[in-house]
Amino acid sequence: MSFDLAGIWLVVASFLAGALNAVAGGGSFLSFPAILGVGVPPIQANATNTVALWPGQFTSIAAYWEDLKHNLKLIGPLGSAALIGGCAGGLVLLHTGQSTFMKLVPWLLLVAAILFAASGPISRWLNQRGRGVEETEVHPPMLPLFLLMIVVCFYIGYFGAGAGFLIMSLLALFGIQNIHQINALKVVTTTLANGIAVVVFIVRGQVLWQHCLLMMVTAALGGYLGAKGGKRLDPRLARAFVIAIGFSMAGYFFWRNAH
Repeated sequence: MSFDLAGIWLVVASFLAGALNAVAGGGSFLSFPAILGVGVPPIQANATNTVALWPGQFTSIAAYWEDLKHNLKLIGPLGSAALIGGCAGGLVLLHTGQSTFMKLVPWLLLVAAILFAASGPISRWLNQRGRGVEETEVHPPMLPLFLLMIVVCFYIGYFGAGAGFLIMSLLALFGIQNIHQINALKVVTTTLANGIAVVVFIVRGQVLWQHCLLMMVTAALGGYLGAKGGKRLDPRLARAFVIAIGFSMAGYFFWRNAH
């Protein structure tokens, strides 16, 4: 990869994506368009972006281990749904034509931006709903939760941005009220769904490693510095910035496809 302006922007965007994910989420709004900008075909760009950002998700599981202990019985069904849905989404992505996927990109970014914009009200609702609720074992109706989680995880394997808030809402609607338990189960589910998609992309040779490794390093550095500096940043400003970026990128790709 030559370090022209697009290559430099990929480094900067990956760094900022890692920082955003540490502070507010939504880093893919920057990293995915950036890797497209260096000439990577859209499907390979999505696969490479998923692989590059996945290690940061995996390492976050350890932080939620104590909260997972109360719902170990849910990890099996939710993990199975994540693996089924994520694998199916990844395979369908690889069987989508490049031009077809490129036409879907602005719509996927728009959906992700809307989900992210809704995340603030969703988080407030979850916090109010779960205030004072102790971490206890819950027994939601498993079959409908399992089937709906497969659908959400299919989206994660196919594109994925913003799906975490869908999972949080789904778990809350099925009776899980403690916000820490919801976050813990969300992290495990999204990590497994993205993880199996990562395996699919690697096995099928869809990852451009010269871009991926560079993105991994710069995103990890951005995540570390973002986590340290984010404590001094107003999260509302960070969230507003991410939402603006999301809608701007969706608008740009609508314009690009029209021309």
